[in-house]
Amino acid sequence: MKRFYKTTDIDAVEGGFRVLLDGRPMKTPAKQTLTLPVEGLAVAVAEEWEAQVDDIQPDLMPITRLATTAHDRMPSRRAAAVDEVAQYAETDLVCYRAAHPPALVREQHEAWQPALDWMAKRYDIAFDVTESLLPVSQPSATLTRIRSTVEAIEDWPLVGVHGATTSLGSIVLALALWHGELDADAAVEASLVDALFEIKQWGQERDATQRHEALRRDVRGAARFLEHLPPNDVTRAS
Repeated sequence: MKRFYKTTDIDAVEGGFRVLLDGRPMKTPAKQTLTLPVEGLAVAVAEEWEAQVDDIQPDLMPITRLATTAHDRMPSRRAAAVDEVAQYAETDLVCYRAAHPPALVREQHEAWQPALDWMAKRYDIAFDVTESLLPVSQPSATLTRIRSTVEAIEDWPLVGVHGATTSLGSIVLALALWHGELDADAAVEASLVDALFEIKQWGQERDATQRHEALRRDVRGAARFLEHLPPNDVTRAS
């Protein structure tokens, strides 16, 4: 789609903020006026639209994608989003470690253990870690606490946490990202430890480069989306 507008702006309305394209309120895919809960998020969406040049490229607007998803699909899709995020605790990336070679073992530990230690301290949630190729059954208390933690997240940040979790393959890394324990690039590097180790051994493939660039773009978008929707004490597991 060609860029059809010249100017972008925001304005305050009852219930939040709107993004204006040539003075007209931006619509969502469901043909509703996009109303954002905080000004900073409206600014971030407007900046993505301002950055478009000749053609509108949705892949380059991850914040807009998350915002319209939150607007159109919450709260009706909330239960499904909670389920999808919570299920990552059963097979979280950071729980599956290599037994060898030593360099990979060290890199995995350095990338993942701090996030697991933070989860234990912040949420009192402990994960079992394995070097087996077979799935490890996490303690029922861990899965229960993760679910209660996710259920406590409000609709808009839940969309961002969902996006980060599915992109990174880890609810642990996604929550650390939301709380500012990891920045977007560090979270991506952590999620790609195995792949980046292989690249150092055998070189980079073009398809892998493109996938990693898309991942970085999406996670940076999720991080910026979430920075305007910070956690509060309600999200601490009881």
